[in-house]
Amino acid sequence: MTPENSPSPGTVDASALGLIPAPRTLTAAAAGPYPLGYRTPLTARPGTEGVARWLRATLGPPTGLPLPEGDGTGTSAGDGSGRGSTGQGIVLELDDALAPEGYRLAVEANAVRLTGGTAAGVFRGAQTLRQLLGPDAFRRAPLAPGRTWEVPPVVVEDEPRFGWRGMMLDVCRHFLPKDDVLRYLDLLAAHKLNVFHFHLTDDQGWRIEIKRYPRLTEVGSWRSRTKYGHRASELWDETPYGGFYTQEDIREIVAYAAERHIRVVPEIDIPGHSQAAISAYPELGNTDVVDTTALSVWDTWGVNPNVLAPTDDTLRFFEGVLEEVLELFPAETSPFVHMGGDECPKDQWKESPLAQARIAELGVKDEDGLQSWFIRHFDAWLTARGRRLIGWDEILEGGLAEGAAVSSWRGYGGGIAAAEAGHDVVMCPEQQVYLDHRQDGGPDEPMPIGYVRTLENVYRFEPVPPGLSEEAVRHILGTQANVWTEVMQNRARVDYQVFPRLAAFAEVAWSALPAPADRDFAAFDARMRSAHYARLDALGVDYRPPGGPYPRQQRPGILGRPLEGEPPVV
Repeated sequence: MTPENSPSPGTVDASALGLIPAPRTLTAAAAGPYPLGYRTPLTARPGTEGVARWLRATLGPPTGLPLPEGDGTGTSAGDGSGRGSTGQGIVLELDDALAPEGYRLAVEANAVRLTGGTAAGVFRGAQTLRQLLGPDAFRRAPLAPGRTWEVPPVVVEDEPRFGWRGMMLDVCRHFLPKDDVLRYLDLLAAHKLNVFHFHLTDDQGWRIEIKRYPRLTEVGSWRSRTKYGHRASELWDETPYGGFYTQEDIREIVAYAAERHIRVVPEIDIPGHSQAAISAYPELGNTDVVDTTALSVWDTWGVNPNVLAPTDDTLRFFEGVLEEVLELFPAETSPFVHMGGDECPKDQWKESPLAQARIAELGVKDEDGLQSWFIRHFDAWLTARGRRLIGWDEILEGGLAEGAAVSSWRGYGGGIAAAEAGHDVVMCPEQQVYLDHRQDGGPDEPMPIGYVRTLENVYRFEPVPPGLSEEAVRHILGTQANVWTEVMQNRARVDYQVFPRLAAFAEVAWSALPAPADRDFAAFDARMRSAHYARLDALGVDYRPPGGPYPRQQRPGILGRPLEGEPPVV
């Protein structure tokens, strides 16, 4: 059943189970509940072995249950003590008649049978199984050893609305250590999200080791101080700040994501948002306009005027960067590479004789055409290597390369134009799903940025704008929530801004919901309160409580930039 319906004979009270995101159908099983015990086997039919490993590693610590391997039919062989398992336990299997990420979870008389269209579908169903066991199944050790665990008598049939259900995490403005990134991959997986957009380079720091260019991390990953609050704040943190991921770290992150059926989209930002790279290699900047040797990693926020020079040497440099990036992010996990393309001021190019000569040489109309030249070059370069370029919606300016996809962030407009022109689009309008924007209009919101976007506002977000042609709708790959960390100094602040709103976003991205005005937010809120906040507690997520921030979560007196009223729909 959907959250908009009331329970009836043969259905289950969704609010009591608190499943998030809401499944397509949730009905009562003829048998059950199904008890799990020390000898309950877990059988992985061909193609599901990775999900079985994840289930044992995840459910074993909180339940104390080993979930031993079945004998191939789903029955544990026992240990010679006469205490063999009765029934078939948990059985994982594939059925290509289901959607690729679709699954069916059925409690039967002698088994909990979890079937998916692919291993990814089985994995999404495993998240539902974990939720069905209750919030304590999200802990790392048993609260009461020997307690009874059981799966309630339900049949869940489910599949996602969108194939791209993502979150972007900015680790440039404030760095998150590797273990915190792995934790966020677990949190995405728990909400059935399947894309992790990893924003790795910006003016304020370069966060990925490139062995060919060691100064990118030796110099470009560290800044001398950091603005505290909005860029208009007079406060500074004078502590030198930085960090980066080694190539071994990146491989671990990508492998960890792959085990959870999450695609990773690395972002290497060009031609703007590049001061950290220019500070490390000054020849990358517009040396005929500014003394780039005097530039350091930027210590404040906003749009930076120092952009890449439009030279062949710059192209070769970033081709070298991307050669290592592609090796670290294999195509099966990372078919897309994000090349930024946003917020690139053209002032230096207008003043630069070299840039103006390049415009004439290329025969492009103006500086927008020069940016398009940058993007088109790397679109062709990536395409030749079996990848696809995606960029922020400014890459539409000056003409978009044929195979490029667009992250529509400034509103719906860029995405609408791109989709109608036949380009694939990920909808992530800042007015709706930028999770750095404040969650309430009260005085206690820490460093308030942007428009108020409450849990209910996010729940009523609709990724597909009205009026698109049928052909254009087919180009909407999905949707993504973006997390920019200028005012998020650490994991706790990221948690506060992201949760609980990411749970609402996950349901928007996964579930077949009615039109925004018709969505039953009260039912969603009931599911949050009956179970999901307790799951977040068990996971140690420092979310914003429904009643407002705790005193330790507040940042009184730190300047933000609140915007009043309803955000425009653009």
